[in-house]
Amino acid sequence: MLKSLPKSEILSAAFFARDAVAVAQDLVGATLLVDGVGGVIVETETYTGDDPASHSFGGPTARNAAIFGPAGHAYVYRSYGIHWCLNVVCLPGSAVLIRALEPIIGHAAMMARRGIDDPRLLCSGPGRLCQALGVTITHNGLPLDQAPFQVFAREEPIQVTAGPRIGITRATDRLWRFARAGSRFVSRKI
Repeated sequence: MLKSLPKSEILSAAFFARDAVAVAQDLVGATLLVDGVGGVIVETETYTGDDPASHSFGGPTARNAAIFGPAGHAYVYRSYGIHWCLNVVCLPGSAVLIRALEPIIGHAAMMARRGIDDPRLLCSGPGRLCQALGVTITHNGLPLDQAPFQVFAREEPIQVTAGPRIGITRATDRLWRFARAGSRFVSRKI
């Protein structure tokens, strides 16, 4: 497993200021770090303003204000009142949920936060991922190209698969969940 930072470029706000489906696909294989802890993104989901499953579908509220903010910023919310979820804002009203990553840097910190030592279970799911990386509501609205975040471009071509999103009841026909083919770190196989 990697112990050093990727050699690729840090993604700027311009990378995120695009169609959320394209961003979600391009983020698979990118590296996400929060305060120097993280790994390679292996699973994402797309949500857009015209998507009835999206938090932005009903328009801006105090809770979802960040999803209508600038591209390249974090949108963090609590799911079911229990788990934090990290999204990256794309065009206004659209975002990409970071569902899973392969842990590569800061294993000890992630294991301590999660209370487990199985690398496959550290970040396989949006709630687990946020707990392992220490992401909370304090990260909501923060830019992804500045501390505590670092998002590095994918370093090599990879195969990305698509399938149905998880945990939604509306717009279930949209195959907007993307995963690195063959990854054992995804939350659920496609």
